[in-house]
Amino acid sequence: MGDIGRTRLPAVAVALMWWYEGFWCKVFPGRADQRAIVEGLPLLPAGAANALLVAIGLAEVALGVWVLLGYRPCAAAVVQTVLVVGFNTGGLLVGSQHIPEPGRLVVQDLGFLALIWLVAARRTAPGPGRLDGAVQGVRAR
Repeated sequence: MGDIGRTRLPAVAVALMWWYEGFWCKVFPGRADQRAIVEGLPLLPAGAANALLVAIGLAEVALGVWVLLGYRPCAAAVVQTVLVVGFNTGGLLVGSQHIPEPGRLVVQDLGFLALIWLVAARRTAPGPGRLDGAVQGVRAR
């Protein structure tokens, strides 16, 4: 369980969060509160909210796949951090009336960001926790 609990299980938890937020909350069936926030974006053409939600949702699903693959974990963590902070900031600035408990959202996402960076740190550390089996700084021939 050492390798699974050390790197893979936390990565699965991060990926599941992205898949839930991306597919379930934005694509199928989609959540009304997230749709309302996107519809409230300034300069968004009328009728574009659905296409934007689907695009964001599919990007989040792809991000979950990236996390599971373990490719460039620090780059993945940076992208995830930018997206989480950006989505939260945008949602709070544009659609705060659609977020019932903004404090809970921020606290949950702080925990999510901690898990994201834990996964990245453990996957870049040398040794058996790496999915590619390599030791940091040593290239396979």
